[in-house]
Amino acid sequence: MNGKGQSFCLGGSSGEETEVCRVHDLLSTTYRSGETFFLPLHRMFCDFRGALAGRVEGNLSEDDTQFWLGLTKLEGLGVRGAHRLVEHFGSPQAAYMASLTELESCGIPAHVAQSIFAQAGLKEAARDLEASSKTGCRVVAYSSDDYPPLLKQTPDPALLLYVRGDVKVLSHHGVAIVGTRRPTAYGSQVAQRLARDLAQRQLVIVSGLARGIDSAAHRGALEAGGKTVAVLGSGIDVIYPRENKRLAEQVAQSGALISEFPPGTSPSPENFPIRNRTLSGLSLGVVVVEAAEYSGSLITARLAVEQNREVFAVPGNITSAQSFGPNHLIKQGAKLVDEWMDVIEEFPAEIRIQLLPPVEASEEAAGGAQAASFFEQSFTPDQKVVFEVLRADAPLFVDAILTSVPIPQPRVMTALLELEMAGVIRQLPGKNFIRKL
Repeated sequence: MNGKGQSFCLGGSSGEETEVCRVHDLLSTTYRSGETFFLPLHRMFCDFRGALAGRVEGNLSEDDTQFWLGLTKLEGLGVRGAHRLVEHFGSPQAAYMASLTELESCGIPAHVAQSIFAQAGLKEAARDLEASSKTGCRVVAYSSDDYPPLLKQTPDPALLLYVRGDVKVLSHHGVAIVGTRRPTAYGSQVAQRLARDLAQRQLVIVSGLARGIDSAAHRGALEAGGKTVAVLGSGIDVIYPRENKRLAEQVAQSGALISEFPPGTSPSPENFPIRNRTLSGLSLGVVVVEAAEYSGSLITARLAVEQNREVFAVPGNITSAQSFGPNHLIKQGAKLVDEWMDVIEEFPAEIRIQLLPPVEASEEAAGGAQAASFFEQSFTPDQKVVFEVLRADAPLFVDAILTSVPIPQPRVMTALLELEMAGVIRQLPGKNFIRKL
């Protein structure tokens, strides 16, 4: 029964359940009016209703999700309080079926106990479930078999997740790649290459869909044809930043978009530390590529340590502000990373066996590297001169290239175009060119 006197009944169509709901309405109305004569009878009804819940197996999964979602709507309960409540009663359904005396005796605030007893949050939960299904989003509750097992091992995991895409990918082995929203060209390239190499080894790349390193990590995984998961600090239907809407669609098709915030939630600053906890909790380890001194990526790294996850860092230029974070983490004991193997070799043996390629694949990769070397040897003289001037760690402006090579401008521009079409260099905004890693 909710706060407006309307009955809340378990799913089912039998006459017995309908009659039980009518009796509950009568007893609950009388009980709430202050006539304590019916208190023992009301408690007896709660026990009967709990027994009935066990028989209504056909609707258990849907009801379970609605009850979990209802708990998230209660002010003053919180994630930790909700987990304690469910641990005390055995399930969220049992908590909602408990008497007011039972609720108040389990240590939650009185106003929260009264809200649960009045069935508060369940109507909102039903509306959220309906809205989520219309947008193609699935709500995965903590008790669901599809809830990520790694996330369950963390302290105070999210009560539920809103998921767009393949929910099964959340249970695969994954590694998080995070960093600054304002990376250098070097940082973007390293993040993209590392994500591509790890995705080729069947690791799911987890990141936050933010500008900079996060976007580069997602793109690297997509480039490899691998799986990637974006953890949002907003509602599942609110893509932030807006320019990443297309990338978000690609992520949803390749892997999954997830959020623990209800649809319509704006990307408020206080949401992102919560997002970071889920991001690191989904992963075997966290790789920090570039991060300034007060970057949120360092929060993610700290959370990873608290969750007993591996922490990795890509070293950077000591004169760059964006390198402070990873260099500081390396000083504190984070694993230095300059290639994909540095990440995988820190995982348990049973995971490494699954991820490392067989001998045939290693030989094929070696053959590919040899072919690339032969390709470089096949450069024309102009291409070779221009390619040797370019660097992989910093872009070079076209005027600087022209003054660094002893060939005329038209031939330099032709060589740059040919090298870009061959996929060995990239053109950045502002006529800047850089080698591809």
